[in-house]
Amino acid sequence: MLDKLKKTDWFIVILLALFMAISTLVVHSATANDPSFQGTDVKNVINYGIGFVVFFCVMLFDYRLLVKIAYYLYGFGIVLLIAVYLFGAEKNSAKSWFLLPFGFNFQPAELVKLLTIIAVAAFLARRNGEPLRFWKEVVPIGLMVALPVGLIVIQPDLGNAIIFIVFLLVLYWIGNIKYTHVLIGTVLIGGSIALFFYLFQLYYDPVVQYLKDNDMGEWVHRINRIHTFVDPEAASADAKYQVHNSMRAIGSGGLTGESYMNGDSIQKGFIPLPYSDSIFVVIGEEFGFVGSSVLLLLYFLLIYRMIYISIQSQNRTGAYIIVGIVSMYVFQVFENIGMMIGIMPLTGITLPFVSYGGTSLLINMMAVGIVVSIHVHQEQKSLY
Repeated sequence: MLDKLKKTDWFIVILLALFMAISTLVVHSATANDPSFQGTDVKNVINYGIGFVVFFCVMLFDYRLLVKIAYYLYGFGIVLLIAVYLFGAEKNSAKSWFLLPFGFNFQPAELVKLLTIIAVAAFLARRNGEPLRFWKEVVPIGLMVALPVGLIVIQPDLGNAIIFIVFLLVLYWIGNIKYTHVLIGTVLIGGSIALFFYLFQLYYDPVVQYLKDNDMGEWVHRINRIHTFVDPEAASADAKYQVHNSMRAIGSGGLTGESYMNGDSIQKGFIPLPYSDSIFVVIGEEFGFVGSSVLLLLYFLLIYRMIYISIQSQNRTGAYIIVGIVSMYVFQVFENIGMMIGIMPLTGITLPFVSYGGTSLLINMMAVGIVVSIHVHQEQKSLY
C-alpha cells in the first residue's frame, strides 16, 4: 500500500483540494441568504471528505479487476436505471433518484456513465488498435450506449443522456473507427439534427398546446428550454428568464467581479439553482473574468494531467477509460458554462467538482480515482 501511495499523482490530489475550497466558498455564497439551504456548505465539505476516501480507495484498487467484470458492472447499471424508473423518487421534474436513509439521495445515471465507459473501453481494447468492424464492434458498442441513453431519456434526463453520446463518439474515434463509418455517421447525425430543428420549429406550437391541455407542464418547461436555444427571439419571456439573468449577472462581474458575497443577482435570488446547475454564474458575478479564468485553468490542468497519464499507460484499456472520462468532463464543463452564457441549451448538467451534489461529486471522485489507479498500476504485471 505504501508503494502505491508513493506512486500517487499528488498534483491531481492538490487540484481536487483546490476544487473543494472553491466549491465550498461558492456554495456558501449561493445559499447564504436562503434559510432553507443553511448548512449546505458544511454538507459540501462532508461530501468532499467522503469523496476523498472513495478516491483513495479506488486509487489503491487495481482497476484491471474492474475491467475483468466490466460487462457485469454494466448490467448492474442497467438494472439500476430500470429500478429508478419503476421505484425512484421524482426530483426537479425527473424520476432519476433513489431516496436513501439519513437524507441521502442517489442518482444512478451518474454511476452508469462511468460503468458504461469502462465496458465500452474493454470492448474496444479487444481489437488491439485494429480498425473497428461495423457489425462486430461499431454496432454492438452503439447499442451498448443506446440502452442506457434510452432509459435515461424517459426519466427524463436529457443532460446526462447527451453525455453518453459525446463519450461514445470520442471512444469510437480513439478506438480507430474507419473513415467511411465516420462519413456515414456524420451524414446521419447531421441530417438528424437538421430534421430535428425543422420539425421542432414546425410543430412547436401544436405540441406545446397539446401538453398544456393535458396538464403536462413539466414537459412544456423542458421544450421551452430547447426553444430558447433553437429560436431565442421567439422563445417566451419565462423560457429566457434564466439565460438572460445569467448572462447579465456574469457580465456585471466585469474583470475582477463584484467581490465575494456581494453578487447582486445571486443575493437577490434572481438566478435559479445558484448552488448547483448555475454555480458558474456565482463565480462570474463575484470573481469576474479573472476568477472564471482561474477556474478554467484548474480544469485545463486536471484534464492535461489525465491525458498525460493516458499517454503513459501501458494498457490500452486503461488509456481508453481515461479518454472516455476526459471527454465526459470536457463536455460537462463546456455545456454547463455554455448554457449560462447563451451558447448552449439549458440542461441539468452540473459543473464537475464545483456544483453542490453528493452523487455527482462521489462519482467524479471515483472516476478520477480510476485514472490515478491506472497510473499507479501501469508498471505491475498484467492480470491477463
